[in-house]
Amino acid sequence: MLSTATPPVKTRKLANGMTVVWQQMPWLRTAAYTMWMPGGVSAEIMSVSSDFDPISRCGLASLTVEMVQRGAGPYNSRQLVAAEDNLGIDSNGSSSTSITGFSAAMPADSLVPAIGLLADLVRRPHLPIDQFDDAKMMLRQEMLANQDEPTQRLMRRLRERQYGVALGRSGVASPQSLETLTMDDVREFYTEHYHAGQSILSLAGNFDDAQVNDAIDAAFGDSKSGSWDGLPTPDPIDGHEHIELPSSQTHIGFAYDNIPYGHPEYFVMRAGIGILSDGMSSRLFDRVREKHGLCYSVFANTHSVPASTNREGKPIPAAGAVFGYAGTTPQRAQQTLDLTLHEIKHLCDDLEESELERWKVRIQSSLIMEQESANSRAGSLASDQFQLGRVMPTEELESIIEAITLEQIKTYYQSHTPESFRIVTIGPEPLAGGVLFDDSTNHAEGDNHE
Repeated sequence: MLSTATPPVKTRKLANGMTVVWQQMPWLRTAAYTMWMPGGVSAEIMSVSSDFDPISRCGLASLTVEMVQRGAGPYNSRQLVAAEDNLGIDSNGSSSTSITGFSAAMPADSLVPAIGLLADLVRRPHLPIDQFDDAKMMLRQEMLANQDEPTQRLMRRLRERQYGVALGRSGVASPQSLETLTMDDVREFYTEHYHAGQSILSLAGNFDDAQVNDAIDAAFGDSKSGSWDGLPTPDPIDGHEHIELPSSQTHIGFAYDNIPYGHPEYFVMRAGIGILSDGMSSRLFDRVREKHGLCYSVFANTHSVPASTNREGKPIPAAGAVFGYAGTTPQRAQQTLDLTLHEIKHLCDDLEESELERWKVRIQSSLIMEQESANSRAGSLASDQFQLGRVMPTEELESIIEAITLEQIKTYYQSHTPESFRIVTIGPEPLAGGVLFDDSTNHAEGDNHE
């Protein structure tokens, strides 16, 4: 347990629908913010007609983020960068499945002016047409880099198979979208999704409550509200897919259905995944990589998509999955996959108390380190608020983790043993044979979703 109680998390909601959450960390010399606006990669296709080619809009959310950062408020592109540099602000913007987000870390004294710069960015961007081609070039370079990296290519395709082509779509641009996306598309996406409605602004670090809240009211109090289409319903693609690539390596990705963050048994489940894959003493690393020398990398981790509600008020349930990866040689690929999935399915066979205790120590260590990073804490505040509708206090999380027993893990995994996996491989030869694959497997000569 942490030696001292952390200051409480505070929350308030603005009239325009923005939720503000913050936590003071007076022992730090830094501060950070995270702003999430619902409407990320999935929003690229949510409002278009069903006969519209979704590939032609790949990268629109990322392109909008890029354009938004090219000058805002009284600053042109170079002046905006200089203004942040002068304040010691290290900022970042990105889009994910659910959200478009901006985050920054800085010296504590820079937080108030940083909030003003953030408001300029999301409320008053210039969207300069003369820089549109340069912004597209950035997306093209990212696309080419991803094409040259088999692991990223693999995991993008695996995510698409796990969640479906709408919910699992990638934020990376496609050759088609780089040809067809226009400045009008960017302006439309910005107008539709950059608003205060259901957005979250989280702050952490060393700052004065009243001063920062006054800055937030001045920066965002009169910003426009809006609605969100929610997220697509998962539509998974079952089976095994092989992407042929002449290589001295085989990349293996696997995924299966799981409970999402917020489920009553989530942390019991997460403890089991931790025993499997958290750290160099975990089972996958020790038994697959070290003892048998089958691969150079192997891991599994959890992923959650939050519940949402569309504009018609229809609830869309949360979704969860476990994603895993192993990198090896073609000669050892089948054995690597077989042993990895065996370890997952037989987790309960020989659980030991020491494994659970090691995982608890790792969680405690991560919580302690989070208390030394305003940026990390601001991100956690935003994530909890978005996924759960509230922030889980550190003390509550500690209590939950400490209370988990080996018997709970055994009981959970005995009744939730994964029986089917979605598998994608990239390499010179497809994997086949055994009980893992049947006649429904399909082999693709290439990835048509880049």
